[in-house]
Amino acid sequence: MIARRVCGLGLTVASLSLVSAAPAREPRIVSINPCVDAVLMQVADRGQIAGISHYSRDPRATSIPLAQANAFRATSGTAEEVVALAPDMVITGPHVAPATIAALKRMRIALVQFPVPDSVAESVAQVREIGRITGHPDRGAVLAARIATAARQTGGARVPALIWQSGGLVPGRGTLSDELLGRAGFRNMSAVYGLKKWDVLPLEYLVAAPPRVLLSVGAAEVGEDRLAGHPAIKRLAQRIRVAPYPVRLMNCGGPTIIAAMARLRQVRREMGA
Repeated sequence: MIARRVCGLGLTVASLSLVSAAPAREPRIVSINPCVDAVLMQVADRGQIAGISHYSRDPRATSIPLAQANAFRATSGTAEEVVALAPDMVITGPHVAPATIAALKRMRIALVQFPVPDSVAESVAQVREIGRITGHPDRGAVLAARIATAARQTGGARVPALIWQSGGLVPGRGTLSDELLGRAGFRNMSAVYGLKKWDVLPLEYLVAAPPRVLLSVGAAEVGEDRLAGHPAIKRLAQRIRVAPYPVRLMNCGGPTIIAAMARLRQVRREMGA
């Protein structure tokens, strides 16, 4: 197996021949990661996409419209499913089953893995790289530019805020969500509570010392999060701004950053100066 680092992205290429070798045609691709699916929809030709992740057909996990996802074959990422689609390349996130890796190696199918981006810069670089390896660097550059523009820094005072997910999970310093909060004019309060990069904030602590804005992940989806509908949160909403933040905006970087920034800026505008 050949493995190398590309462009400082943490991207790993594993195959019996280097992906950088120019193919005779644009590669036929299977994605087994919903975040990669979202990028492929904007940088690859439709005919290149042999399969996408089954998560893209789950309304709680998808980063693309369900109607769009339903137009493609979906797999759960097993070796049998992926190999049956006869791709030239499989693109995925950091975790792949060993059996799938072994099968791809035997079939001389390139495997390209991307880590979860922790910053806008990492995400933009990944988009450009996906554009390059799919044979459409120009489209990758266009999407990368749209993301960078959407994530431009907002001026003015930062409003204390917190993103609060299912079970009280909070993204802290060093996460993509933390950076997006800052760029949209908020100050992530996770560190004030003594939380780590990803940590849990009990409801009692939240109610005792709430931020000015609580972005409640899943609150917009009926039954998505029982904690978000807790009576204490409803009472808290009389004191602070509790804003629904769709769970799909938490799943990925890439084009999801554009939608996430639009939502964050909307909430920030509603707060006024």
